[in-house]
Amino acid sequence: MAKIFIDGSEGTTGLRIFERFQNRTDIELLKIPSEQRKDPEVRKKFINESDITFLCLPDAAAVEAVSLVENPNVRIIDASTAHRTLPDWAYGFPELSKQHREAIATGKRVAVPGCYASGFMSIVYPLVKLGIVSNDYMFACNAVSGYSGAGKKAIAQYEDAGREKAFDAPRLYAMGQMHKHLKEMQAIPGLKSKPNFQPFVCDYYCGMIVNIPLQTELLAKKITAQNLQEILAEYYSGSNMVRIMPFVETGTEDGFLPANKLAGFDFMEIYVAGNDERISISACFDNLGKGASGAAVQCMNIMLGCEETFGLSV
Repeated sequence: MAKIFIDGSEGTTGLRIFERFQNRTDIELLKIPSEQRKDPEVRKKFINESDITFLCLPDAAAVEAVSLVENPNVRIIDASTAHRTLPDWAYGFPELSKQHREAIATGKRVAVPGCYASGFMSIVYPLVKLGIVSNDYMFACNAVSGYSGAGKKAIAQYEDAGREKAFDAPRLYAMGQMHKHLKEMQAIPGLKSKPNFQPFVCDYYCGMIVNIPLQTELLAKKITAQNLQEILAEYYSGSNMVRIMPFVETGTEDGFLPANKLAGFDFMEIYVAGNDERISISACFDNLGKGASGAAVQCMNIMLGCEETFGLSV
């Protein structure tokens, strides 16, 4: 029975990981007393007693937690931004390639992708790897997310009965092009430049759409929207967690895709739409599922050698 510790168990990501363990009998969850959860010595004890420790912490605290590891057998799954582009950390998106899956299965250090980065990577990584888009393509990325991904302070603001009217509408942010996910969005698919990224946080709890628009005349290979859907369907064939939806020129039958469609689920759907000139590709998923806690538990399952969807909502 694997011993599991969640460092940062009272944050949104940690709580969602904990929820996914409620009916599991194959693990022993090490629970730190609430009043000691910030004590470095107590955290160190729990980390080193575990087989796998989840880090659901701010970046600096995640780096500190890794420095506390003395037991060489301890494996770390980090949900922070701190380690995602480091060469000695596996990037926790197993569907990207056999190499990614193997690195997760055998590694002792796994970094879970950012929520926006998960949607971006699911689309851009195969496009670049297959030579459909060159790595110097100037990608644009538009995204909407529920407010649950914005942290405890923002959640409280959105759920305050007396909140300002500004919280009633979608809010564009990171306009200065300094979003913390940009580093991995460039590094993992090997892009020459960071994408132009426009994220919105909106007045609903969870769910996310990440959209990539493409101009076909600028692609490395001549391709139609339907061709691209078929290629992505082949790339992700057999995957339980990334599902390519049937091609519809308008994206869906009614032409609308709600960002909260997969709230509460741990898989991702990808929609390809458009025509011979312009293609729109959208990844729809739960920012707390495949975009955070669900992805972290999926990585743990792979590391433990059990069914990767075990304990997840698929």
